[in-house]
Amino acid sequence: MSATVRLDRLLANMGYGSRREVQGLVRAGRVILDGAPVDDAELRLTVTPALADRLQINGRRLDPPPGMALMLHKPVGVTCSHKEAGALVHDLLPSRWRLREPAISTVGRLDKDTSGLLLLTDDGALLHRIISPRRHVAKRYLATLARPLEGSEGPRFASGDLRLEGEDKPLAPALLEPLSPTRARLTITEGRYHQVRRMFAAVGNHVETLHRDRVGGLDLPADLEPGAWRLMGEAEIAAVFAPNAPTMAAS
Repeated sequence: MSATVRLDRLLANMGYGSRREVQGLVRAGRVILDGAPVDDAELRLTVTPALADRLQINGRRLDPPPGMALMLHKPVGVTCSHKEAGALVHDLLPSRWRLREPAISTVGRLDKDTSGLLLLTDDGALLHRIISPRRHVAKRYLATLARPLEGSEGPRFASGDLRLEGEDKPLAPALLEPLSPTRARLTITEGRYHQVRRMFAAVGNHVETLHRDRVGGLDLPADLEPGAWRLMGEAEIAAVFAPNAPTMAAS
């Protein structure tokens, strides 16, 4: 039998207000379930994705219930943080989502100067599945470089022997695809601090722009503009773990 949760607790945890404020919404007839006003704030509900189609708050469809995942096209200049100064990724989402419990977290991070596909979720199990080293979920980046490629970078990145400055453990093999003398795609399966930038620094180059266009087998949609986001369905979540996603092996 599925677990249930009290309506006032659910809505409070989703950022609609305190329990007392949610109870006020119910008394005012502003919480509608299956087309009829709810008259009991302690009504117990089974939380499923379908609940968003059944419940309205203040005349609007319920936000996605806990267990959601979304993709966001992160612009340059935005930080993956809840608290740092300046523009934050969470500022791009509805303001009440900052109050949700469990909290919405980024799945890994993109640094302030990197754009592209960023996943967020309030599902801790899903987050850890994606970032777990055992899963080897690949991330693909498009880098613009300060100096032309020399031709030796691909074998070095694929070797499994490259070490970043200040680290003893070598990097897992990575796949480099040159696109022009100063542009390349790089696919990695790790998530070390500023890894792509530090990899190119290790071979004597400098990354001028960096954009992530794929996580696992999920591509950044062409119609998702910088700063925009959308909810992920089951097929898109499955695509992250797609067996045909790029994998690397030492050459």
